[in-house]
Amino acid sequence: MSVQTEARIERIVNGLLPDGGLRNQYAGEVSLAKRMKDYNTPGVSIAVIRDFKVEWARGYGVREAGKPDPVTETTLFQAGSISKPVFALAAMRLVQEGVVSLDEDVNDRLRTWHVPANGNWQPRVTLRQLLSHSAGLTVHGFPGYERTEQLPSLVQILNGQPPAHTPPVRVNLVPGVQFRYSGGGTTVAQLLVQELCEGKSFPDLMEQFILAPAGLANSTYAQPLPPHLHSAAAAAHPWKGRPVSGNWHVYPEMAAAGLWTTPSDLARLGTELQMVIKRCSNFPLTASTLTQMLVPPAWERMGLGFFVDGEGQSARFGHGGSNEGFTARLTLYRHLGLGAAIMINSNEGSPMISEIERAIAREYEWPDYFPALRDAVSLPHELLARYAGSYRTRSGLQLSIVEKEGELLAQVQGQAPVRLLAESDTSFRMEAANAEITFGPKSDGEPVSLTFRQEGKSFLAERYGQ
Repeated sequence: MSVQTEARIERIVNGLLPDGGLRNQYAGEVSLAKRMKDYNTPGVSIAVIRDFKVEWARGYGVREAGKPDPVTETTLFQAGSISKPVFALAAMRLVQEGVVSLDEDVNDRLRTWHVPANGNWQPRVTLRQLLSHSAGLTVHGFPGYERTEQLPSLVQILNGQPPAHTPPVRVNLVPGVQFRYSGGGTTVAQLLVQELCEGKSFPDLMEQFILAPAGLANSTYAQPLPPHLHSAAAAAHPWKGRPVSGNWHVYPEMAAAGLWTTPSDLARLGTELQMVIKRCSNFPLTASTLTQMLVPPAWERMGLGFFVDGEGQSARFGHGGSNEGFTARLTLYRHLGLGAAIMINSNEGSPMISEIERAIAREYEWPDYFPALRDAVSLPHELLARYAGSYRTRSGLQLSIVEKEGELLAQVQGQAPVRLLAESDTSFRMEAANAEITFGPKSDGEPVSLTFRQEGKSFLAERYGQ
């Protein structure tokens, strides 16, 4: 490894960026070792992609708290919900080969279980909806089973029958209308793929369709984990550094949560997908198929298996994962050959995933990764004065806008006034809170309303008293 790469690694592991609460504000740099201690996280594994290659991979800490076995780049972690997009690649291979259509009713192809009717209404559910979490199906996720417990079949899981721990998977929203995350829906898709590939176990078909073609030598969907791999696996530590009984849970919902892997393998898969998009790969998915997976419906950032973000050269895709005692994230730039995979053997350390990724993004200058803040602009006193006044939402929330010494201040429901920074003639952001205000239509030059936005929610407030 080059001296330059070693220097990059040192800057990253000594420069994690904890969230400071406000956009693009961070609570000072801190070392990985300190954050592992702060979050009671015994082990961390990281792989970084640069120029369409895995530039480096490294493990930190130990596989199990209180024991000496170190985490290495080949230590296995549970990927949690990153299992879903990897599975989606296999499902899309069947679509590409004409075995199944994205838009046919899955009940026409399922044999041992069918999406149930709700009274006289039979919902029509498609593979496209299952992979994009828009099928209206219930059961968000799965807690897993202790290694000594009896495991349910897929049909028992879907019906919510013992020994399954989770309720039945049912449609209770109109399919195809909105996003709602559903591990239950992914499990329906698992059953569909298994029945379409009759004669193959699910771990074997995933090995044949995706893992082997991508060269993932340290990955398996086998549940339970085969005994010969136990010595390579990290133990799960949900909270306070305490391992779970039996060291990890078992997930018969393999498509949704069953992948054991390493950051190196996830990053290797990521580089294959990036090369597919460049049309420079022998991976068995075409650029057209993968591109289709990365186009979300209008209402959400969810493609077919992957979450997507950014635009143009900054477009990226990936997924996070969280099983009992494991947390992970995979982030891939679509066109630039950049990315990272991070896996830890705790849940308490979940915030550390973002802290590590921010340090990587800063070091490798990931474009548009950090939220863009437009420079504040200077507006004339006359314009600011027009915005001053009292506003009220239909629910009774009151906002007062005051112009003072060439600036606007916003007072929301009795709070102390907060300075507003102008980003345009009509749009302002709060200096000390993650909130924005946009002034609306004008009548005779005076605004008649404003829209207050924070945390993805919007509130319309109308002017009154003037």
